[in-house]
Amino acid sequence: MVMSRQTFSRYALASAVAATVAIGFGVGQAQSQSRLIQVDGSSTVFPISEAMAEEFIAANPGMQVTVGVSGTGGGFKKFCENELDITGASRPIKSSEAEACAAAGVEYVEVPIAIDALTVVVHPQNTWATSMTVEQLKMLWEPAAEGRITRWNQIDPSWPNTPISLYGPGTDSGTFDYFTEAIVGTSGDSRADYTASEDDNILVMGVSRDRAALGYFGMAYYLENQGRLASVAINGVTPTVDHVADGTYGPLSRPIFVYVKKSSLESRPEVRAFVEFMLNNATELVPEVGYVPLPESRYSDILSGLR
Repeated sequence: MVMSRQTFSRYALASAVAATVAIGFGVGQAQSQSRLIQVDGSSTVFPISEAMAEEFIAANPGMQVTVGVSGTGGGFKKFCENELDITGASRPIKSSEAEACAAAGVEYVEVPIAIDALTVVVHPQNTWATSMTVEQLKMLWEPAAEGRITRWNQIDPSWPNTPISLYGPGTDSGTFDYFTEAIVGTSGDSRADYTASEDDNILVMGVSRDRAALGYFGMAYYLENQGRLASVAINGVTPTVDHVADGTYGPLSRPIFVYVKKSSLESRPEVRAFVEFMLNNATELVPEVGYVPLPESRYSDILSGLR
């Protein structure tokens, strides 16, 4: 059974209410904690982890997987403090995070799991900003824009003289890191006068309720909410699965990852089984939740490297 996009939407909306979603509640209270697999991290990777956990539980009754949403940075913090088996990341681990893991004796394996198209979105009634250039996005989001670029007609004189409401990931988000590097030029450089959240569902709700809004997040959340949002073409290219797969949607296409603790992989058969399940089922499940899978041969190579 493959999780439908409707099923993902149900779980994703639930995540907006609770920071951590537990799967496998049917497991008895006496179930050993050694059967518990703990996953956290990126809200972008969350739909993949959620779908994989659901299918893994269905195939392996008695297992329990918890999937949390702390953001990429928050997930790495927990991971490097030995609190997690697996963390999702929408960017590679930073050197400071790698040093924290090393100091705590946490060794890890980096596993690319899919390709995402970071998507800029507006309200469906926004008929003017259907396409923006990287230069226009930089003008809007760079630190110098704070308190200065506040109306749509400042980006393009032909656009309405209307205040812009901005929504985006918080600073613990790998999506924030990636967007600021790709658009502004330096990771972490951004105006701060916007509505920030590590939960993409909150950003979806904000933009969908405000005709003057603009926001950005992972493509899966846009695809699940196309009735409430409109995507913005970047340099004339729309964020579609085909444009991500053929490499024409840039510079906002990026790999996304899961990081697995080596000690869990080596000493806990259930963790190894879950990671292998993810790799064996990624080609089928990744598209179901709105992302682009890696070539099947790439998953096979990663799987071979784990053995």
